[in-house]
Amino acid sequence: MKRRWKGTVGLAALVLAGAGVWWVKRKPTGPAYREVMVTRDTLQSSILTTGDVRPRNRLLIKPPIAGRAESILVREGDAVKKGQILAWMSSTERAALLDAARAKGSDEVARWEDLYKPTPLVAPVAGLVIARNVEPGQTVTAADAVLIMSDRLILKAQVDETDVGQVRLGQPVRVVLDAYPREPLRGRVEHIAFEAKTINNVTIYEVDVLPEDVPAFMRSGMTANLTFRVAEKENALILPVSAVKGVGDAARVLIPAAGGAAEERAVRTGLSDGKRVEIVEGLAEGDRVLVASGAAVSTAAKESKSNPLSPMPRRPGRNTR
Repeated sequence: MKRRWKGTVGLAALVLAGAGVWWVKRKPTGPAYREVMVTRDTLQSSILTTGDVRPRNRLLIKPPIAGRAESILVREGDAVKKGQILAWMSSTERAALLDAARAKGSDEVARWEDLYKPTPLVAPVAGLVIARNVEPGQTVTAADAVLIMSDRLILKAQVDETDVGQVRLGQPVRVVLDAYPREPLRGRVEHIAFEAKTINNVTIYEVDVLPEDVPAFMRSGMTANLTFRVAEKENALILPVSAVKGVGDAARVLIPAAGGAAEERAVRTGLSDGKRVEIVEGLAEGDRVLVASGAAVSTAAKESKSNPLSPMPRRPGRNTR
């Protein structure tokens, strides 16, 4: 009996010694919560989305007849006026007559050029030449687009159906082209599509954004990030979103209480930019609020997995959930 009792005591001592070594070596979890202060700042609520540059009206400039392009008077990027001559075309018959006249000499060519005038291609609207598809001497048909014009470049933004209700005509938009991230542009909403599109099982609405100025570096097909300004409030009481549970009248926060505990307080929230939220009622500037410390909680979670006897992270107060 004595031997068994001594063996039991020895085993218990080994277990306690091992537990003591583990307790000494384990890393402290630190506080599970940290304090943040209610401050005042300007808060903006925005919708972030992507889009691309497109012509508002894409016009294909086609010849009225089949034949040959004698001269092209414009290049890509040229701004043209309505009625401006863009190119001169010869019909198939005129091109054949001029080719035959060249074999007879310059006088014969001049005679036929005077009798048989070329056909002009005229700009139907004022705008920008965005593509030149034909060079002088090339043969074309009436279906070929010699030039492509745009009356103006715009941005087509893809707005999720959950956000489109906050978009309105004339709304200011900040545009950042992926190719020129340091050259932000300003624009305004010109049109909101009446029919939705489904892309990757997501319902979106196309929104046309008209830039206030079209810079020379802007090109059709460029991709962009767009920020639609929904609302703005100056001198608002704000907290990090992570400090508030719930929204509107159902929101609540944790505030420090006596003895290192915490108590829950109801608040009312307002505007949010996704990272910060406005506090409309329930708190004042300078008040302190408890926010869960991600690092501490993560460390405690890892330790609880490694040892089933590891204590849970400290929770301030009874009402913490």
